Amino acid sequence: MTLALEIDDVAKRYGSFEALRGVSLQVREGEFFGLLGPNGAGKTTLISIIAGLARASRGRVSVMGHDVVDDYRAARRALGVVPQELVFDPFFTVREMLRFTSGYYGLRRNDDWIDELLANLDLTAKADANTRTLSGGMKRRMLIAQALVHRPPVIVLDEPTAGVDVGLRQTLWAFIRRLNREGHTIVLTTHYLEEAQELCERIAMLKHGQIVALDRTSALLRQFAGGRLLVKFASGQLPPALAPICTPDDLVPGRLSLRVDSYDRLEPILAALREAGCVIEEMELLHTDLEDVFVRIMQDSN
Repeated sequence: MTLALEIDDVAKRYGSFEALRGVSLQVREGEFFGLLGPNGAGKTTLISIIAGLARASRGRVSVMGHDVVDDYRAARRALGVVPQELVFDPFFTVREMLRFTSGYYGLRRNDDWIDELLANLDLTAKADANTRTLSGGMKRRMLIAQALVHRPPVIVLDEPTAGVDVGLRQTLWAFIRRLNREGHTIVLTTHYLEEAQELCERIAMLKHGQIVALDRTSALLRQFAGGRLLVKFASGQLPPALAPICTPDDLVPGRLSLRVDSYDRLEPILAALREAGCVIEEMELLHTDLEDVFVRIMQDSN
């Protein structure tokens, strides 16, 4: 098994605060891997260590077999990172920025690939525009192009679709899927869990600087079989026995979400509602998705 990314017992401390607490994981070459967690879980700190922007307090990281400290030049050539923040030089055009970035990696006559990046990220019309005139979505596209300009075998995407329109998401994922099919390893962090569910073969979940779940996406979904029963009452009150599995639904005022661990639990729940005199006005059964799994794992790891 060829490893694109190997993280071994990585810890990071800032004074008395421990951002990472012994994280270990391996990402195989050619894999589409998800790294998920709530804000403050340590995802960006881990990416900074992988990219060489921060030094681990303990442990080691390698990219395509190259240690990010001892063999940092080779490790950084093998890696492309799309940062969460919009970082750009306001004095150059998009094409100039991509040419300069190519030069950082010692690449000459890279214009054919730059043109392909511009076309695939719908940036061709903005190629000669100054970067400071770009919209937020266009700047995000430029950052993605910069990360890919040296054709790195490992690509890390840190919230790449945050605050961008549907068109960019579709364009980006079509291109990233193509790169993955061609053998590039993709590591994705995102708060859009439907993206992670659709794209990622395996997922690691971080909380308080530790991995609390690591498995194939399909296995995580099977781990919490069942779904949610959304109900809105015309009259009646939820019986106390169902309170532990009930949360308010954020989308519809007055609607409740009842956790259904397995489908054979559905009839007893409905029977309990009938016995309590509840008259159901609306009802919908939703299958378990990655968002449900994420919430359950985060709650169970408290």
